[in-house]
Amino acid sequence: MAQANSMTAEIRERAGKGAARATRRAGRVPAVIYGNKQPPMLISLDPVELKQQVRRLSFFTRIFELKVKDDTHRVLAREIQLDPVTDHPVHVDFMRFSATTRLNVEVKVNFINMELCPGLKAGGVLNVVRRTVELICAAESIPESITADIAGLGIGSSLHISDIKLPEGVRPAIADRDFTIATIAAPTVLPTAEEEAAEKEGAADEKAEGEAAPEGE
Repeated sequence: MAQANSMTAEIRERAGKGAARATRRAGRVPAVIYGNKQPPMLISLDPVELKQQVRRLSFFTRIFELKVKDDTHRVLAREIQLDPVTDHPVHVDFMRFSATTRLNVEVKVNFINMELCPGLKAGGVLNVVRRTVELICAAESIPESITADIAGLGIGSSLHISDIKLPEGVRPAIADRDFTIATIAAPTVLPTAEEEAAEKEGAADEKAEGEAAPEGE
């Protein structure tokens, strides 16, 4: 089961833009909990506590436990509105879920073993096609990230979604093709044989001059 992140919320009595502005003037962030065939619940959050959660990675793929009076609601953040000037949160939508709920979520791709990639060692370039991948899974199964291992890839090689091991019960939202995650592209300019020979010759000359230099020079 995915670990939940706790926040404390308070009930808001009134809906509407005027009520939301009044909540912000009181130093709180208006929010709503909806979904799972239950009526919406108007709440407000502590801005400092909310900002701490927003700054962390994967805000939209982490489960939250919102404590409202004596009840606890397990939810996912689905939308956040930010102030265009300060970039502070001004409203958040949270969605309830059940054990049968299946969600489309964007999950970050982490690339590992670059030091073991022959293509990069040969001067190739990692061309990231997808930095995130849309997955379908239960809320309790949302991975924080997925791992793309590029060890062994040579120049011209590609890494596809089928090359990545996904957690049990998690599948790509794109099911009709084995889409590309990244490729190892050739360097923009490859040295010619003459340039490589000249570079080696220059290095040999510099070494010879250094060995022939008088002591102390």
